[in-house]
Formats: sequence, structure tokens, C-alpha cells
Amino acid sequence: MLAKPQPSVSPLHSLPKDSLGCQASQLLQDQELAGAGARFYRKCSENAGLSPVFTPASERGYLVGISLSVGHRRRIFHEHHASTHEFETGSVYVRNFADDYRADLQGPFDFLLVEIAPSFFDNASDERVGRRVTGLECVTGMHDPVLANLARAVAPTLAHPHEASTLFIDQIGAAIGTYLAEQYGGATLPSRRRNRRLSRQHEARAKEMLLSSLDGKLSIGDIAQACSLSRSYFSRSFQESTGQTPHQWLMKQRVEMACGLLAQGALPLADIAVDCGFADQSHFSRVFTQHLGAPPGTWRRLNT
Repeated sequence: MLAKPQPSVSPLHSLPKDSLGCQASQLLQDQELAGAGARFYRKCSENAGLSPVFTPASERGYLVGISLSVGHRRRIFHEHHASTHEFETGSVYVRNFADDYRADLQGPFDFLLVEIAPSFFDNASDERVGRRVTGLECVTGMHDPVLANLARAVAPTLAHPHEASTLFIDQIGAAIGTYLAEQYGGATLPSRRRNRRLSRQHEARAKEMLLSSLDGKLSIGDIAQACSLSRSYFSRSFQESTGQTPHQWLMKQRVEMACGLLAQGALPLADIAVDCGFADQSHFSRVFTQHLGAPPGTWRRLNT
């Protein structure tokens, strides 16, 4: 009879750990941001040695890890065997919090992690055809370029949480969750594309609510509820109606409002940033430059 594989024994087991089982003292980056139905983490370590991880079974849902670097290896301990996996940039894993998780991490790592709440699958399934999605297939070390691109999109937001837009976080969480349901949960898209445009009344109501909260702290769920729609249906319908996601539409309005204030030539940039819902002047300058190709001060000199 084969002996049950055992994880490495280390004095590090007694050190404080975070909610995902990582030793907090060994993390070079430890960032966290919550959205509707999803919680994002950025965990990065330069430690080349052995780092044990353990999380007991719980009802938290699923954890998706997307590797943003190369050179990481982990040995995962199952009930009667252990498996070793290599991670490259774009490698992913999906694990169920309902199972005990014990692993030895070897080498430095940089992961964007997404915790998907169990409630997500109720919202993800009610507009699908075929079988309802109740969970995800658990994989380790699989290359997934789509999740890698989504991870790269959200990573900068974790680095600047004070600038985080609730709209953007909700949208990226919904995009990741829907993709997971389709690729790892057996969901299928409707075979016949239906008109998903918002009614004129709902579109006007949504835009009114967005403009009433220029800082983007209003959630997708709040707007969807006001329109008596689900979050996922509202997001898709808004984009089909306007050609933009709610976050993109609001950012465009804020930049256009800033242009109007800049054209007056009197207000300081810091005041314009506040009036247009940006976190600070630096955030304003970065977003303005991304949209118009020049910082606000330069744009004002060239256009007034």
C-alpha cells in the first residue's frame, strides 16, 4: 500500500497567513479589491525557497489564479497522491474552496487572483440555454490567453485602489465570471442572437444615474436594479445600445466635461479633477492623456 504523500514540514507553518493561506511576511505585493460577486487579489513574492500553503474547506466559491510571470512551480497534495505543476506567464488554475487545499510553492511568483462567490452562478445561469452552471472545472497550469489579458487589464487598478471605479471593477468581474462559466462551467451561449438594446427609458435612466455619480462609485447592480434588469443583462444591453461599457461611457463624459472647464482657462487643474470626479490631479492627467493624447495643461494651451 502506497504511503499518502505528505507536504514538507517547515517552521514557516506557524507564521501568520492571509485568507488564501499565503505567509503574509513573504509577499512583496499584497493587494486586494472587492467587486460585486468577485474579489481581486495581487500576490507577488520574490522568495525562491519553499513556501507551504493550506486553506481548509469552506463555502467561499472558487479561486482563479492567473500567473503574470514565469518560473513558479507548486506541488499540490491530494487525498492519495501529489501532483507537480509548472507555471508560465498566462498559466492559470481554478480551484474549489469546498475542498481542502494544501500545496508547496517553489520559486518566486506573481499572481492575479479572482475569488468568485457562489452566488455568481445563479446570475450567470438564468440567461443561458442548456444546463445551468453550478460550478467550474478545476484545472492547474493550463495556458489561457483570455484570462491572462483580463488579468493584465485589472492589475493596474489594484496598484491604485483609491482610483478604482466600482463600475470598472463590476464589469471586469462580470466579464471574467461569464468567461469562466462558458469555458470551465459548460455554459452555452444562446443559439439565436436577440436584440438586447435598452429601451429609451432605461438608457436615459442609466445615463442619468451615471452622471449623478461622476466618481464611478455607483455599482452596476444599483443601475440594473433601477431598470429592473439583472447585472449581466444590463451590462450587455448598455454596450449594445451605446457601443461602450458603462465605465467607458462615463469616462468619456468626464473627459468631455473636463475639456469644457479647461477651455474656460481659469480653473486650476486640481479643481477640474475634483469637479469631474477624478481621484486627484495625477489620476485626471493620466486618464485625460489616454483619451486625448496630451495632458490637460498641454491641451489647454493648444485649444484656448
